[in-house]
Amino acid sequence: MLKNSTLREKDRIVLQTIVEDYLKHGQPVSSGFIHQKRVLGDSPATLRNIMVKLEELGFLVQPHASAGRIPTDRGLRFYVNSLLAEEPQTVDLTGPAGGKLVSSKDDLNALLRETSGLLAEHSDSVGFVLSPRISRINFHHVRFIKIAEAKVMLLLVTTFNMVLTEIVPTESEFTQTELDRASQYINQNFAGKNLAVIRDYLLRELPVSKSQFDQAFARLMALLRASILQEEHELQMIVQGASKLIDKFEETGLDKLKMLFQNFEEKAHLARLLSDFISLDKVKVLIGEESHLPLISECSLVLSHYGDDRQVLGSLGIIGPKRIPYKKIIPLVDNVAKRLSRTISRNPS
Repeated sequence: MLKNSTLREKDRIVLQTIVEDYLKHGQPVSSGFIHQKRVLGDSPATLRNIMVKLEELGFLVQPHASAGRIPTDRGLRFYVNSLLAEEPQTVDLTGPAGGKLVSSKDDLNALLRETSGLLAEHSDSVGFVLSPRISRINFHHVRFIKIAEAKVMLLLVTTFNMVLTEIVPTESEFTQTELDRASQYINQNFAGKNLAVIRDYLLRELPVSKSQFDQAFARLMALLRASILQEEHELQMIVQGASKLIDKFEETGLDKLKMLFQNFEEKAHLARLLSDFISLDKVKVLIGEESHLPLISECSLVLSHYGDDRQVLGSLGIIGPKRIPYKKIIPLVDNVAKRLSRTISRNPS
């Protein structure tokens, strides 16, 4: 594969000029336009030769014989990589939307909904947040509450002092007394850890335990297994701003857009796919088919992660057409992720 290092400085300037104009207007860019921009002192003929070279290298494509060029996914990738190499900029998140991020003092789900709305509003695209797996969140306190036959509510107070709740269907029926004992046992022995750690401990201890607690351990194990299976099947993706995509697709892309909306209705499935792309160090950008998600092959994803001081909790970002303004969106996602992490880490008791 040919590499970006084959490009001279003139090639880079021409490619960047074409990409930025295409992102703004969505039309093929001609050598005459680049000449008028005065980004280089070369003649239109020389600029055409540069564009031909960029096309041969796979950075540009000519949609029609008489048209100018537009960037390919590879051309967009080159442009985005140059942006990612720069120091992230600060995005203005003032105003009503900016204030919402700290309004939820103890409800993590409400805070995540506000965050997805903030991303959608400032990106004019789809904003999403993947909720954390409750079994992986370290807790101060946990309680199981019977709310119906074979149905238990899990209430968890995290180590960053926010409350999470989840309804867990169970195969076995539990009395509230049994659930209170399970809660007490977990809080006394596992505070500061998470439910997955407790499950793994019980899996190790249950086969060798000969005590009177065998049955109690087995019942607690069944409850934890039900909770973890529940979240694996219903990994939540909070999505806002999906309607914003309608005006950004050409008529020929409406069928794919319809399929995309149908997929948003199956958010748990899409969430499982996107969870594989959590970037642990910085913003990650996936362009077109790089996501390996056929239904969003005409889109770009800009993602980052959020968490408290101790652990990564989930990911967030935007989904939009490949013509999104990357210069704005990349720092937007980076700043919102950091802001959400700070809000969670500094949440008062």
